[in-house]
Amino acid sequence: MSALSEQEIQRRESLNELRKLGINPYPAEAFEINAHAADILANYEKDKTAYKTISLAGRIMTRRIMGNASFAELQDSTGRIQIYIKRDDVCPNEDKTLYNIVFKKLLDIGDFIGVKGYVFTTQTGEISIHVNEFKVLSKSLRPLPIVKRDEDGNIYDGFTDPEMRYRMRYVDLTVNPEFKEIFKIRSKVISTMRNYFNDQGWMEVETPILQSVHGGAAARPFNTYHNTLDMPLFLRIANELYLKRLIVAGFDGVYEFGKMFRNEGMDRTHNPEFTSMEIYVAYKDYIWMMAMVEECLEKVTVAVHGKSTVKVGEHEIDFAGPYEKLSMYDSILKYTGVDVSEMDETALRATCKELGIQVDASMGKGKLVDAIFGEKVEEHLIQPTYITDYPLEMTPLAKKHRSKEGLVERFELFVNGKEIANAYSELNDAIDQKERFEEQLKLAARGDDEAMAMDEDFIRALEYGMPPTSGLGIGIDRLVMMMTGQQSIQEVLFFPQMRPEKKAKVYTDDDFIAMGIPAEWVQVIRKMGFNTPEELKAANPNKVFNDLGGMRKKMKLDITMPQKEDVMSWFS
Repeated sequence: MSALSEQEIQRRESLNELRKLGINPYPAEAFEINAHAADILANYEKDKTAYKTISLAGRIMTRRIMGNASFAELQDSTGRIQIYIKRDDVCPNEDKTLYNIVFKKLLDIGDFIGVKGYVFTTQTGEISIHVNEFKVLSKSLRPLPIVKRDEDGNIYDGFTDPEMRYRMRYVDLTVNPEFKEIFKIRSKVISTMRNYFNDQGWMEVETPILQSVHGGAAARPFNTYHNTLDMPLFLRIANELYLKRLIVAGFDGVYEFGKMFRNEGMDRTHNPEFTSMEIYVAYKDYIWMMAMVEECLEKVTVAVHGKSTVKVGEHEIDFAGPYEKLSMYDSILKYTGVDVSEMDETALRATCKELGIQVDASMGKGKLVDAIFGEKVEEHLIQPTYITDYPLEMTPLAKKHRSKEGLVERFELFVNGKEIANAYSELNDAIDQKERFEEQLKLAARGDDEAMAMDEDFIRALEYGMPPTSGLGIGIDRLVMMMTGQQSIQEVLFFPQMRPEKKAKVYTDDDFIAMGIPAEWVQVIRKMGFNTPEELKAANPNKVFNDLGGMRKKMKLDITMPQKEDVMSWFS
């Protein structure tokens, strides 16, 4: 038996009392709604005749019981509105149970009710709903955290612990509804991008999440197993290779918003499960893609904020193009003063050591260059900046640069010191692609667990011929962070990954009985708010003894009062 708090016990008792009165606390039938809080508050004064008969449902967030009439606040999906309930209006007959017992005694903050009535303005000038009927829609069994606000609406003593907020997002968004705006913006970002792509004639598709080969990116995969097929599978780290198969199949442009999974570290900008948008357009290159990204992101920013700029921390980021362009080698030279463009692996290792960058034996030339860039350059890229022309070793899926030996046609877009987009002129030479995969296998043999695997079927697809193509991936979570000014990726995910919740030990009645407490008094002790023996032992023994007598009288218990010396012994 799990330990329940006094409030949880009381709510379960109220639940049973509702049922005894013939009221179903969880009715199955629909409750028809014709109004929402935000609409009423915004438009009532403009047209009062439109709100003579309204039906609204929501969660009780505050109550003020005042005898034969009461005020409460209901919160629906759009906000809060005050309701006014008068006993004789909701109970026009002799039976006043619905108001005197149900509303006043058996309902709690957090319960869902539906109300019908009309809108009016109180003497203090607050737009409210005068309730003629109400119906219990759902009884809550746990009390919500109480978030206090001052007269100006500022929050204090709120539900602010990040771990609790992320773990119980259903509570977070109930008591901190202002955070819903983040997720509304997230939806707006995705829908704006989708509409833009559709207007260009590109097709949204779906590709497999379970894949037999982990490809399309340099990352460590999650492993799983398919029992029926008797084979290992991986959660996808990218959908790139499947989308390019569709370009082979004859589609001019395909895109997908989808979940990716990378079995890697977690921090303020990384989550092992994340959302990416990838798009591939035939007969284009990475230069064309830069212009497309600028146009798309400006449209997103304007759709969300009404302008091309957004405040991110102390910076005002402008998403209107054109964006600055720096090659990877030039960016390293700019911010370190070191030219790494002609260095071999040995020289790069020495440079990393001089710069204080930790490396390991598994890292090849490409990863060493990337390590220098990540440590010394990224933080400086605040306004949208394209980093272009990466070393060949870093990008096995990109086409060799048309004019610069040893480089590929790739760019990454950095904003506020973080990468949010990655694009290539896609490699469509099947022989070259196979050789690149073979080089990745060598890195894997050296211990690089992020090296790509050989994908024979993808090679076969390229052998049938893929037209010149440009591909792009955008991290949706990071983009939403930019659009909402958030510093942590967990703030823009409804349900971020968390460590397993530490469960508190559940104490049974036997644990209290072992202290010497008579069995018939255990539930009284629990009602007094003591859920563990430790909590009880931390209390004042004399006060506990006196409170036991008060509870015995209050609950009208026909049980023998324990002697004071017996109560004192519980604490020894």
